[in-house]
Amino acid sequence: MHGMNQFNLNGKVAIVTGAGRGLGEQIALGLAESKANIVICSRKLEACKEVAQRLEKYGVQTLALPCDIANQEDVVRVVEETKNKFGRIDILINNSGITWGAPVEEYPIDKFNHVMHVNVTGMFMMTQAVGQVMLERNYGRIINIASIAGIVGQDPEILNAIGYSASKGAVISLTRDLAVKWARYGITVNSIAPGFFSSKMTKAILEKAQDNILSRVPMGRFGGEDDLKGAAIFLASDASKYITGQVLAVDGGLTVV
Repeated sequence: MHGMNQFNLNGKVAIVTGAGRGLGEQIALGLAESKANIVICSRKLEACKEVAQRLEKYGVQTLALPCDIANQEDVVRVVEETKNKFGRIDILINNSGITWGAPVEEYPIDKFNHVMHVNVTGMFMMTQAVGQVMLERNYGRIINIASIAGIVGQDPEILNAIGYSASKGAVISLTRDLAVKWARYGITVNSIAPGFFSSKMTKAILEKAQDNILSRVPMGRFGGEDDLKGAAIFLASDASKYITGQVLAVDGGLTVV
């Protein structure tokens, strides 16, 4: 396989969780532009349907499904419906996640547990269910969306959400351990750690601390609407077939200063 052919996703089937908006939508768009068929799932079905309709103009097949990844019955249903429509699953983008902000000394235990359950347990349940399909074919590309908050500590004046940070650190550990366990089966498991991107989740943070954040980012800007696409396409394609267990920070250089 030569050159750009290594990035070819034509005919591949990808599940993208949390793809009804934000970073998940951006990644789904990038994969569709590269001709992958896309299953879009999140808790809000209407949002998924809207994204699915937009992706169809790229000549790919789509499937919009409701899914709360913290609910195992939802997870199993998404996998079964994907198999019924496409007969295979080649790519899983674990993007769904939540956050909750509060000072550490005041952080409610129930909120900490909820963030961990959605961001870590939910991701594991989806990975386990999809992985069983991939194991049958000895092929798969799993990409877990972490965060730079899982790599380095965060200034509380910018991000005061220790449950979220802890969950993203767990996502990175899950990625590395699973990569070792499934490498022999032709399945790669990698993680993307975005920096500060404009989204519904980050809106309040960016409005409050924009100047503070930008002063620390070597590139001097937030992530844009196309900045995750290339990383996702690379890790989803055979261009990265000898790469597993890695964390790719897409952060404008924030974690290297």
